[in-house]
Amino acid sequence: MPKPFTETERQRFLADKHIAVLSVAAENGRPPASVPIWYHYTPGGDILVNTGAGRRKAKLIEKAGAVTLVVQREDLPYQYVIVEGTVIGAATPAPLDQRETIAIRYLGEEGGRAFAARIDGDTSVIFTIRPDRWFSADYSGEI
Repeated sequence: MPKPFTETERQRFLADKHIAVLSVAAENGRPPASVPIWYHYTPGGDILVNTGAGRRKAKLIEKAGAVTLVVQREDLPYQYVIVEGTVIGAATPAPLDQRETIAIRYLGEEGGRAFAARIDGDTSVIFTIRPDRWFSADYSGEI
């Protein structure tokens, strides 16, 4: 039986580098939209995600005002954290420093700054998500 992470463990896990899957309510009876996404999180803080302001997911996030973020470890032992959160901010144009913070997390200093510079901040949006509910599982004692 998996055990849940402690609060410190789940915050540390979310702060580690993972690709998240963001889910948001869709329209017209369609199932929730779910997409892989880069994010930034500092323990005790809010979650930042960056996307094109005109993209479907951005429009759905703005309309719904709430998202679910699933972050998992795909190698043994399996572990995951699920965060349900409220969107508390949307910055367009997306500030360069926040775009860089997210990109550097995944691509390193040089690659992240170059990637962020190529993104048109005027057509991007940074969403700030406040974690409201957490669910987690750690299967390390199972293997």
